[in-house]
Amino acid sequence: MKIAVLTSGGDSAGMNAVVRSVVRTGIIKGCEVYVVREGYEGLVRGNSEASEQSLPTRDAIDLDTQVANPEVIENLRFGFGSLLKNGEGDIDDPWNPAAKTLKGRYIVRVGWDDVRTWLGEGGTVIGTARSKAFRTVEGRMASARNLISEGIDALVVCGGDGSLTGADVLRQEWPTLTASLLEKGLITPEQAKLHAHLKIVGLVGSIDNDMAMTDLTIGAPTALHRICEAIDNINSTAISHSRAFVLEVMGRHCGWLALLAAVSGGADYLFIPERPPTDPWEDDMCRVIHEHRTAGKRKTIVIVAEGAHDAALKPIRAEQVRALLAERLGLDSRVTTLGHTQRGGRPCAWDRIMPTLQGVEAVHALLEATPETPSYMIGMNENKITRIPLMDAVRMTRDVAQAIHDKDFERAVSLRDPEFIEVLSAFRATTLLDDSLKLREEKRLRIAIMHVGAPAGGMNAATRAAVRFCIGRGHTPLAIHNGFKGLLDDKIDVLSWLRVDAWMPRGGSELGTNRAQPDIDLGAVAAQFQRHRFDALFLIGGFEAFTSLLTLDQARKHYPSFHIPMVHLPATISNNVPLTEFSLGSDTSLNALVEACDAIKQSASASRNRVFVVETQGGKCGYIATLGALASGAVLVYTPEDGVSLDLLRTDVEFLRTRFKIDVKGEAEGRLVLKNEAASSLYTTEVITKILKEEGSPLFDSRSASLGHTLQGGTPSPTDRARAVRLSMKCMAFIESQAAAIRAMPEKKRKAPRESAAVITIQGSSIVFTPVSDMEKHADMENRRGINPWWAHLKGLVEVLGGRTAIVPV
Repeated sequence: MKIAVLTSGGDSAGMNAVVRSVVRTGIIKGCEVYVVREGYEGLVRGNSEASEQSLPTRDAIDLDTQVANPEVIENLRFGFGSLLKNGEGDIDDPWNPAAKTLKGRYIVRVGWDDVRTWLGEGGTVIGTARSKAFRTVEGRMASARNLISEGIDALVVCGGDGSLTGADVLRQEWPTLTASLLEKGLITPEQAKLHAHLKIVGLVGSIDNDMAMTDLTIGAPTALHRICEAIDNINSTAISHSRAFVLEVMGRHCGWLALLAAVSGGADYLFIPERPPTDPWEDDMCRVIHEHRTAGKRKTIVIVAEGAHDAALKPIRAEQVRALLAERLGLDSRVTTLGHTQRGGRPCAWDRIMPTLQGVEAVHALLEATPETPSYMIGMNENKITRIPLMDAVRMTRDVAQAIHDKDFERAVSLRDPEFIEVLSAFRATTLLDDSLKLREEKRLRIAIMHVGAPAGGMNAATRAAVRFCIGRGHTPLAIHNGFKGLLDDKIDVLSWLRVDAWMPRGGSELGTNRAQPDIDLGAVAAQFQRHRFDALFLIGGFEAFTSLLTLDQARKHYPSFHIPMVHLPATISNNVPLTEFSLGSDTSLNALVEACDAIKQSASASRNRVFVVETQGGKCGYIATLGALASGAVLVYTPEDGVSLDLLRTDVEFLRTRFKIDVKGEAEGRLVLKNEAASSLYTTEVITKILKEEGSPLFDSRSASLGHTLQGGTPSPTDRARAVRLSMKCMAFIESQAAAIRAMPEKKRKAPRESAAVITIQGSSIVFTPVSDMEKHADMENRRGINPWWAHLKGLVEVLGGRTAIVPV
């Protein structure tokens, strides 16, 4: 099969990761792979005006060993990788007329190494353009002819709903187009028969996250990073001058970016297309912000989506909001329009991992496609890659815009995914100061909040959300400082609405945290529960928090004060709490790892023949190392789950030696090997580095880098902040419902049911409160990690896309 991949519509971070993944997966599966420059415009233009210098030339590789998959060697390089990456494709070199050029060639054969450095590049290296010609039948006929001329019968399109619709139209018209081409003598009967059907698959590249039936679109997480970086930077000057800032963000028909930015940035007010503010919105906004200022806030942040409007569909502009804040509230106000800065920059970790996984699935979908199967869109449901009939997703996406046009805003919101609705509700719950939401006195609770274990990004965001919820409902939020040790030392106080206001972007743990367990003195812990009249306990932390909750649950038979609702929100960079697929802090840590690896790889590449062994944290769980390897483009990864052996190292040395042998002399790529800190007690990072250096000489040398606690610190990622708020709200609702059930029992016979001590877990597309007593069977208690984690198979994918599986000598 010959596969072509193109990017279309607005650019988004992660598009290059898609192209790299499709190219390498296609080659592994025995396909010829092409890239189409300039989107559909390149498809229309084709190669009819291509010069001789633009012909692909396969490098002659002379190897003295047999490799596992010769396809990779045969499709290693065609000479266009650097031209595409450096933007030199359309340049003629006057000093070297015979030099390669892509001028006049828009459908370009590419090899394994041609896409080697694309993973961390922003935008789209192969270009994108909005094509008027493709919208015509003549343009699509030219596209069909150009594809058939190159022998291509499968197409991967990465773009928005318009781009994917265009691909489906091309597929539907294909029989008519080929018949017309045959009738006009532009293709032969043999070509018409061989290319009777076009196979297509779509991947959604859109920073707005506006496509239905998928949780995330490619580029949206990175755009959210850019927005939150801006908000975090603006916060300091806003506080300094007690100013109000109105930020306009992208999102013409979808408020996802604005909503997630508002939640992650701790904004005061929000305007999105799906849910216009209460009319008259001017009064509502000023009332909310006045309440915040009266409560003591020195700054005001208002987020406005570019497509925001009131209930009558009249546009609401950032400048209009700024003027209102200045005139009515007397605030020193400024407008910041982020514009195209939201599109730019290097992709975040998830915008490398998700497109990579989707690119692999896209190739599999094409290989399995038949004339009867629908055109698929590759989507994402939590961490699961999905195939959705493309036009079903497009229709539902357009239904949202139609619902907004019809002023049916409830339907517009309902058509978004459940997370959108929950985050919108959470934003209101953590922002409004509304006494009408308070419960009656007898239903109010004293809720203790504690951090346990190592610090992780998102702990403070979760605490802020819980405190704001408690105050809004009339509960008393009790902060326990320094974990169970602090509890025994009476380090307990009440948190206020204003005190936690600035906690959203703060890393680490504002409450203080350590690994102490309640069994240091269970009796004294129970006495403190009773003395401070705790009605509920909210634990935020990692494996230590899980085992602490397990201990408290098992001690209920001895201590009546433990018969209260207790819930654990997993927060650990190791992502090692059993059952749950994500923990707070793991995304922040991944981004810190990727940023460090980008810098290390730059050093390795500048030194040409160098391999860096990078040691990561993670305890005895290989999540960070594995996902980090996939996101950074590492060629090898060592994890505690699989361990390290001498035979494995011997094979890996041979792989690296073979890999460096086939590099262009003087242009070898620096390579990364990621190793979890506990992958092996014998083969340490230092030992592995020395082995690679000794055995790799003179082809390559080796260095090591240990990232250590840098992976725990820093500003929490927007994903960890938003997830913290969403899950914290669910934990508070769980506590309220469980407390109500316990209080309904006769006072002398009150006994908390087993399900009242639970861990909130992300399982597929569901959020599940799992009784802690049921968690132990899903845990490897000795190694402090879950059993059969969802990501375990990705270690193999790292080796496939890194070339080890194909190039390792037989």
